[in-house]
Amino acid sequence: MNDITFKTKDCGTCPIRHSAVCARCEPNELEELDKIKYYRNYEAGQPILWSGDHMDFVASVVTGVATLTQTMEDGRTQMVGLLLPSDFLGRPGRKKVLYDVTAVSDLTLCCFRRKPFEDLLVSTPHVSQRLLEMTLNELDAAREWMLVLGRKTAREKIASLLAIMARREASLHLSGSVDGVRFELPLTREAMADYLGLTLETVSRQISALKRDQIIELQGTRQVHIPDFSALLAETGDDSDGGMPD
Repeated sequence: MNDITFKTKDCGTCPIRHSAVCARCEPNELEELDKIKYYRNYEAGQPILWSGDHMDFVASVVTGVATLTQTMEDGRTQMVGLLLPSDFLGRPGRKKVLYDVTAVSDLTLCCFRRKPFEDLLVSTPHVSQRLLEMTLNELDAAREWMLVLGRKTAREKIASLLAIMARREASLHLSGSVDGVRFELPLTREAMADYLGLTLETVSRQISALKRDQIIELQGTRQVHIPDFSALLAETGDDSDGGMPD
């Protein structure tokens, strides 16, 4: 493991301060979290945890992206989730990991020792309430992703994934504006194909089509610019606010 690159311990300057599990904390509550936290840094491609590992910490993703993958008995694998900045890794009350967790870009975790964090949930309502809120949001996202994988066209799948990443990037800035947002695409074309249940050729073709239709702009192969988020949203098959129709 390399030396951490996110060195500050000042929660007020943390890039995920307003969206992570500590978002609702008062200064005294942040002080309690500070007593049990530490940082870990991973390089792109480096395993974080293997399925079945004992997990002695829980964590928030500060920077970077990780994948959650399950492996079947015959060796086949399936990517079942992404961890983006401010997402929570681990489950209080569960000691073992259910998925392989791998950094797909250089990644920094803000870690909390698991047992003290579980104790802190009892004494710090703002943390437990925020964790519940994040868990329910993750459940909603998982249900929506079932729609993406089961019913959407290839173009709609690609647009939906880009919209999720654009929203997350915008949420890390206080303005929250999605129009004009730029972000580094963390997944390779192959990884996107695996996650979306598409072929590599289809992913490349649909990204090129979105670029040709001026829905997205690309700089190199990874830098994505969304000039008009409503135009991207129109390609997802969702309703106007980005959710499932009522």
